[in-house]
Amino acid sequence: MRLRNWIAVLVSVLLLAGAGVAGILVNRSTVKAVETVHQNDTTALGTNNGTLTGQLQKNSTLELGKLLGSGSMRLGAKDAKDRITLSVLAAKSTTFQYGMATASQDRDLLTASRASGLPPASDPAWAPMWESLETRDFGFSGVMPAGETFVTAVAIPIKVGGGLVGYLIGFNQVAATPLHGYIRELRSDVHKTMIVDTAGRIGAASDDALVGGAVNGAIRPELGRPGSRFVEYVENDVKMIAVVVGVQPSGWSYVRTQTKAYFDGAVYSRSQTLNLTLLVMLVIGVVGITVLGYRTQITRRRADERFQALFQHAPDLVSVLDINGRIIFSSPSTTSVLGFKAGSLAGHGVFDVVHHEDQPQMREQLGALVADPDGVLRLQCRVRTAGGEFRWFDFTASNQMHNPALNGVVINARDISENRAFQERLEHEAQHDPLTGLPNRRRMQDKLNSTLRAGAVAVLFVDLNGFKPVNDAHGHEVGDELLRQVADRLSACVRSEDVLARVGGDEFVILMPGVMTAEDAVGMSGRVRYVLELPFRIDGHEIGIGASVGVHLAPAATDPDEALRAADHAMYEIKHTSRIPAGVTVRVGRHRAVD
Repeated sequence: MRLRNWIAVLVSVLLLAGAGVAGILVNRSTVKAVETVHQNDTTALGTNNGTLTGQLQKNSTLELGKLLGSGSMRLGAKDAKDRITLSVLAAKSTTFQYGMATASQDRDLLTASRASGLPPASDPAWAPMWESLETRDFGFSGVMPAGETFVTAVAIPIKVGGGLVGYLIGFNQVAATPLHGYIRELRSDVHKTMIVDTAGRIGAASDDALVGGAVNGAIRPELGRPGSRFVEYVENDVKMIAVVVGVQPSGWSYVRTQTKAYFDGAVYSRSQTLNLTLLVMLVIGVVGITVLGYRTQITRRRADERFQALFQHAPDLVSVLDINGRIIFSSPSTTSVLGFKAGSLAGHGVFDVVHHEDQPQMREQLGALVADPDGVLRLQCRVRTAGGEFRWFDFTASNQMHNPALNGVVINARDISENRAFQERLEHEAQHDPLTGLPNRRRMQDKLNSTLRAGAVAVLFVDLNGFKPVNDAHGHEVGDELLRQVADRLSACVRSEDVLARVGGDEFVILMPGVMTAEDAVGMSGRVRYVLELPFRIDGHEIGIGASVGVHLAPAATDPDEALRAADHAMYEIKHTSRIPAGVTVRVGRHRAVD
């Protein structure tokens, strides 16, 4: 009997041991999956912000190039005319309002727009900028003290006839840059976000007090390297973790720090509690299968609580889909992000909330993901909110069908509507004239090319008469306002299907798709000349100008460049040949001109 009891106890202990080991493995697998999703999300966020930082820095070099093209430099030491030119360029700039300067080929500072408040030439943070200029057409310095403020410098070469003659330098006050304003919006009580130069000095941060300071010494060896990585270190006796993402093209780094305890969250602490509980159950194995069943239920409930605690306040959406695309689980953040009640999406197909235009692509890629046991998918699509609005989300999906703790496709989604809007705004600015808001030459040529593939188009080339004297007499601000009013008047003349573009200083182009009669083109040119000959009133001045209009009637399949040149030549004839009547020259097709 005693032997039988020992056998029963031994069997109970073995059963409990087997269940305990299985519980530990399941718990570890769940923690690993959640940790992978969390790390991937943190890395994706850092990569997105690092990419945005690099784009903002690249845009500053493009602006510096535009400013260089709008002013001439004599490149003399303390040259008075250069100082005035630099002051005007700094005032026009949206990025370098702190000041601008020129430097010689030997990197010696020549002339600056401001007499004081510049970083000393001995500051080592200049070095990265000069090193980059040896191989690139731009360079970024590190963060440098300039009096009581901190600045960074951006430089591009000044070339004449293909040869280097000096450098144009723009200075940013780091605490006032759009980059710092953006990073400040990422402030949080639980983490700090920073943009750090290669020497470890902070150029933008979610906390204003950090700007100009230095990151922890344990992070510095990871700065300036491409890709992303996690760094664990101790600060003030507290275990910390930082994600570091390299920023191109400056070599700076995006850094986000937080305590290791907060980063790990409740998963690790409750996981340890579970393991301890299972070990205690092994010690008290005499309680038998009844205790094992009871503890199993408690363990499952705690696992659910851990999972809910992890995602209760997360800004991202986390969902699990079955093989048919039905939602098995959606995180509580569904309520705050999309407005749906917690758990209300469970059992519904994920395509019920995806925009119909994005569904074919998503179905195809999810099908491929399910077929790949180790597959990971990244895509962007529009998701419907509870209010019917569609917002852009960045999806990261991983195949966890083989994971018994999940048995589905795990999707982590972040709302990127604001980033998409920002990128679309950048694309719009690249294709439109910043002064008048009209399409620029690049946008006009794209439209002309696509239009000529489908049919005929009338091309009107409009050149203002008397515009230069207006600039000379009243200044460029009045000239700019005149161009804006000209754009408004021309916009009122064209049809809804026509395209009006500004292609040069005082040159405009009108595309009239489907027009192949000289009468229609002459009628439009007459309206253009009439509205532009009416007086303009700007700052109390009555200004009169005129316009020369050249027209080319281009049939379908005409070369776009040839059509534009023909309209330009027609305009040139009316502008420089007095025999042309009515202020317009019309060219039909390629070879014939009608006066």
